[in-house]
Amino acid sequence: MEESILEQIKPGARVKVWEKIKEKGKERKSSFEGIVLARKHGKEAGATFTVRTVLQDVGVEKIYPIHSPNIAKIEIISSPKKIHRSKLYYLRGLSSKKIRDKLRKKVKA
Repeated sequence: MEESILEQIKPGARVKVWEKIKEKGKERKSSFEGIVLARKHGKEAGATFTVRTVLQDVGVEKIYPIHSPNIAKIEIISSPKKIHRSKLYYLRGLSSKKIRDKLRKKVKA
């Protein structure tokens, strides 16, 4: 991954991750869009980030290794200016409207 994109993957950022999937000898790309809840282990070999979204009224989280060859690309949709927590696990229990309000208030504060 590019260094500039890795720096923008922070908790609270909205990202779209394109991953390579192999099925029946063919390879296709699938996207997963959501909010980054956590980023762990900095830039080292085992570094990961957690992305969460709600699909059909069920919360879905995926943990991606940053240096995985199965990630085709990462698009940063929006990135907050300031979030005062490194892990946003408390967002799991909130509705999408409350999440937007919380993240906006944190940015303005």
